[in-house]
Amino acid sequence: MRKKTIAFLAAAMAGLPTWAEGTAAENDSTASRRDLGEVVVTGTRQPAGLDLLPMTVSIVDRGDLTADYRMSVMPTLMEQVPGLMVTSRGVMGYGVSNGGSGGMMLRGVSSGGGQIMVLIDGKPQYSGIYGHSVADSYLTMMADRVEVLRGPASMLYGSNAMGGVVNIISRRMHTDGVHTSLSLGAGSYGTVQAEASNQVRAGRFSSTVAAQFGRSDNHRPDMGFYQYGGYVSLGYDLSGHWNIFADADVTHFGASYPGTVSAPMLEADQWITRGAVAIGVENRYRNTSGRISVYDNFGRHKINDGYAAGSGTPQTRLFRSRDALAGISWYQTASLWQGGNVTLGMDYQHIYGRAFYTSRETGEVLETANKQSGHVHNNEVGVYADIRQDFLRWLSVEAGVRYDRHSATGGEWVPQGGIVVRPTASAEVKAMVSKGFRNPTMRELYLYPPSNEDLRPERMMNYELSWRHRLLGGLLGYGINLFYIKADNIIQTINRKNVNTGKVENSGIEADATFAIDSRWSVTTNHSYLHQARPVVSAPTYKGYIGGSFHSNGVGVHAGLTQVAGLYTAVGSDETKTDFTLLNVTVDYRLCKNVKLWVKGDNLLGQRYEIVAGNPMPKATFMAGVALDF
Repeated sequence: MRKKTIAFLAAAMAGLPTWAEGTAAENDSTASRRDLGEVVVTGTRQPAGLDLLPMTVSIVDRGDLTADYRMSVMPTLMEQVPGLMVTSRGVMGYGVSNGGSGGMMLRGVSSGGGQIMVLIDGKPQYSGIYGHSVADSYLTMMADRVEVLRGPASMLYGSNAMGGVVNIISRRMHTDGVHTSLSLGAGSYGTVQAEASNQVRAGRFSSTVAAQFGRSDNHRPDMGFYQYGGYVSLGYDLSGHWNIFADADVTHFGASYPGTVSAPMLEADQWITRGAVAIGVENRYRNTSGRISVYDNFGRHKINDGYAAGSGTPQTRLFRSRDALAGISWYQTASLWQGGNVTLGMDYQHIYGRAFYTSRETGEVLETANKQSGHVHNNEVGVYADIRQDFLRWLSVEAGVRYDRHSATGGEWVPQGGIVVRPTASAEVKAMVSKGFRNPTMRELYLYPPSNEDLRPERMMNYELSWRHRLLGGLLGYGINLFYIKADNIIQTINRKNVNTGKVENSGIEADATFAIDSRWSVTTNHSYLHQARPVVSAPTYKGYIGGSFHSNGVGVHAGLTQVAGLYTAVGSDETKTDFTLLNVTVDYRLCKNVKLWVKGDNLLGQRYEIVAGNPMPKATFMAGVALDF
């Protein structure tokens, strides 16, 4: 397997410059698609060029997100972002609780442990009780692009951004007009998906409205999944410098879990509703800009834990929970002197959670022992300052610090610093040192017998060195980065009690490249290698992807090959690793100006593999559908 991995990496990376030599002058129209002039908001709160920032940020634009007609952004992120692994268990749906998937693993750090934060337009999205993101909430219909900051981002975003952030930038209409789209599809295992959206821009007013529905029987008995949701975004320009906005999204899904192959279960069902609302005001002037927003991210969960097939008895009660993450976020950036940018910000969060059980028969709330129920409020406030100074045209230095205070765990200082050297106008060398941290969750502090109110925050230091280069007027771009992370105070359950005892020490290399060959052909590839002193589940030693797109005369083809090697599905005395290679292909045809027909196949090599232990993934699956735009 190691030889195959090395060959896969070498062929993907070495071939790109060779192709470039023969196509340098063919087409400059696609130069701006990738590295040339890329601007992000995740690393600075305000738009800034990647060539000025010391952190590592991957951008997945809407073209990539919609190329394979997927309802969720998660599988596309796994392909496009070096080192990012997303767990999965079926054709559609991730679920939560026992048997749930959709956890993200980046550099050996897990979103399932609340160590990677998901944001929507910079606002945090996670369960107030368990501290983790809920993957089924992150839908393609709302996303204009996704920015993934690899490495700690706690200086800007506080707790839970310990290992990185995934920032979903919502769709906006920027030019006057109306645009409506509709996509319908159906395929293997009774899978059906539908999505519709409408965007309007009329003078100062703009809106985006979207809705979706999906369902699947999935490939195993008693593994059904359904989901429906909607998204609304409204904006109004008060003047040339001020605008207001309001966003709301809600999704509801139901999922069944059949247990592992060796320990099947019955009636393990869940019904989950997640939503988020936000309202805010932005200002943009020549030398200063900022935003203040108020938001609420909430959830309602109902879960039947099920029982063992053949030997168990049905549950007489249901687990219920309600949680909310409400807050205020403010920041202002100003250029007060030549080449200097200063950002000041403040975040306040009120974290609420209630967990309880109800009778299946009567619906009444039940009394429980052993801390199985709880009702808790916590507060967290953070203030931060960040300074970036550009010296001449070839050097930028950035430094920032945050002070964060949590009502249960106290205060935490979070420093960050980096440097960017630009030896040429199209290349950068970057060095970065950053700290990340995570406060313990309500579950770890108060819920269930292992809970411990004396827990302290988890802490991590990240050291990173990277090189990025653009060639052929931006048609070809590549990057390589090395990282070393060391964490302590990791919360583990020892002798039936949560304690700060775990450690993480990982190092690795990540590489990516993109090449717009001409107006019809493009290719992208990324690779990562991870060394772990203490292996964790769902963290692969190697992950690689190579994908290509072709568009001509109304025909579009998008193909991607993903290879995963040394993926841990179990650690400790039962350590288990697996390898697999996935081939996915999508073909579409523009029937007329407003109509496309599409068909796609996933896992076309028919691989037998598991990402979550005991939960085999489906072999080849197919879908077909129609997309309308007008």
